[in-house]
Amino acid sequence: MDTDKFSVSVVLGLLVGCIIAAATGYFDRSSIDAAPAASFIWVHTFKLSVYGPLILPILAVYLILMMEAIGDITATCDVSRLQVDGKLFDSRIQGGILADGLNGMLAGLCTITPMSTFAQNNGVIALTRCANRKAGYAACFFLIVMGVFSKFAAALTAIPSSVLGGMTTFLFASVAVSGIRIISTVPFTRRTRFILTAAMSLGFGAILVPDWFSYVFTYTGDNKAKAGFFDAIVLVLETGFAVTAFIAVILNLILAEEDQAEETQSLAGDEADREERNTYVGKGVETHSGPSRVSASVADEESKV
Repeated sequence: MDTDKFSVSVVLGLLVGCIIAAATGYFDRSSIDAAPAASFIWVHTFKLSVYGPLILPILAVYLILMMEAIGDITATCDVSRLQVDGKLFDSRIQGGILADGLNGMLAGLCTITPMSTFAQNNGVIALTRCANRKAGYAACFFLIVMGVFSKFAAALTAIPSSVLGGMTTFLFASVAVSGIRIISTVPFTRRTRFILTAAMSLGFGAILVPDWFSYVFTYTGDNKAKAGFFDAIVLVLETGFAVTAFIAVILNLILAEEDQAEETQSLAGDEADREERNTYVGKGVETHSGPSRVSASVADEESKV
């Protein structure tokens, strides 16, 4: 019984939030009233064409979404208590990226932007402990129903931002916890520390200063292809998780793996230093990261000499 209540906590949270928002005057149903009872995907037709200057920016968007899909699938495996390494995991990554690419291609044919994975769904899995594929099939069915019957979709979009924002903040925090947990499973060698530090430094920088790269390419000419090329570079470098992923992938490819013998020898040296410090501490000498300090008893003996 407790598990059932826990599984519907997300729905109950949104429902109670909407009721409170409606009682306090924050719920706006104008979008529901304006939406038609039913609609279909192709209500207008457009002439398909290829616009050259947008190829590289849209390609950059696809690459960013690919990186997002990799992280999303990894987090999904983690919260679903599946392995996050090995051949089976690699197969899931390949299948997920292929499906994401096909969805993006179909989106382009429907004259809309590429489709993106939603990482907060992993928070829902972690919160409800429901990782069954049948739940995913049911979600797809309801999405199709909402696409046809616009009243249902309008009811969801009418949820106040304060209610939806509170829920998604918790869910995204759960995704961040999953990411930390996955990182903790990787051996922290000098190589992995350097890769993680270099990637996250630029990623956090792009989040804190979103326009940090906007002043590098300031081309204002009439060459639209060149402008599109610069826009693609700026788009990648100003997207935090994208630049983090690209830097990590590039460094992982070009930096050689550390020799296990050297790593073991380094750890053995650290252990010897630790034993030496313990020996000094036993004799009354305190060691620190800075200059060595002598305890009061040893200082008194030296003053007597």
